[in-house]
Amino acid sequence: MLIWINGPFGGGKTHTACELRRRLPGSVVSDPEQLGMGLHRMLPPHARDDFQEYAAWRHGVREMLDVALRRHRHGPVIVPMTVVDPVCFADTVGRLRADGHDVRHVALLAERETVHRRLHGRGLAGLRDEGWARERVDRCLEALARPEFAEHVVTDGLSVREVAEAVAESAGLGLAPSGDGRVRRRLRRARVTLRHVRLG
Repeated sequence: MLIWINGPFGGGKTHTACELRRRLPGSVVSDPEQLGMGLHRMLPPHARDDFQEYAAWRHGVREMLDVALRRHRHGPVIVPMTVVDPVCFADTVGRLRADGHDVRHVALLAERETVHRRLHGRGLAGLRDEGWARERVDRCLEALARPEFAEHVVTDGLSVREVAEAVAESAGLGLAPSGDGRVRRRLRRARVTLRHVRLG
């Protein structure tokens, strides 16, 4: 099974994916952004566009996830990735399904103010400029609310643990108990945030 976690930038996809990986034995996280950043590094900075517009990215994501699903038999493959363009969605999620893979798609939604607050918190360390993400919040939320991007999980007021449990339930999966307290959850969340800071 592949669990594709969609949502706006700052919507909690990566934290949710890491919580699922922690509580789903044998699961792995496969992040398509890594391929996009690799493609960007092949271009001079002034020539870089949204990597989702590159056919090479869409084809590469499809191929690598197909390989992951065929070779990894120990648990779900978890994919945290924002995709709001219907053509790109059809060319990735749709094609994987057409190839016979069990793909469960969930879009994490929240109020605009909630997403902006999360982005603000993410950028407080000064390591990441969230201007690009903030400019796209409204477009993402509007697109992802459409029926073709169901199933939806509304995350306002939910903890990462609760969001992960809702995503697992939508996929028909049971999670192992969380097994830790508030301090440990906060430390783990900080580690995940620091690990996924993109410096350019």
